Amino acid sequence: MSETSPMSPQDALVAVMVACSASDENMRTAELVAITRMVNHMPIFATYDPDRIQRTSRIVFDLFEEEDGLDALFGLIREALPEHLYETAYALACDVVTADGRHSQVELRMLEEVREELKVDRLHAAAIEWGARVRHMVV
Repeated sequence: MSETSPMSPQDALVAVMVACSASDENMRTAELVAITRMVNHMPIFATYDPDRIQRTSRIVFDLFEEEDGLDALFGLIREALPEHLYETAYALACDVVTADGRHSQVELRMLEEVREELKVDRLHAAAIEWGARVRHMVV
């Protein structure tokens, strides 16, 4: 994290996950567990302080209250996140949205927004979405 950016790359990944979960104004337990699990177990978060999740979540919630807050949030995310992690951010977002086995139209629209804002190729996005879907299948 630099002095000019309020977010580290890991904060930006958390922000994407929180934004997708909160986009329908209902952060389900399964989504929160998925975020916590990923932060606790994924290599990209190995040096991340999980206590920062709350601070980053507050930034997301505060920006959601502002008129152009979503644009500002994506600006912060793009500023903090190296381009080679854009697909990672999209994959994490897909995993959070599919964690509870349901997708609201608002969550799907938010995923589309993430894909567009982070310029994730449509073919790559389809593969990422398919991977998330099959990982969260139930019997």
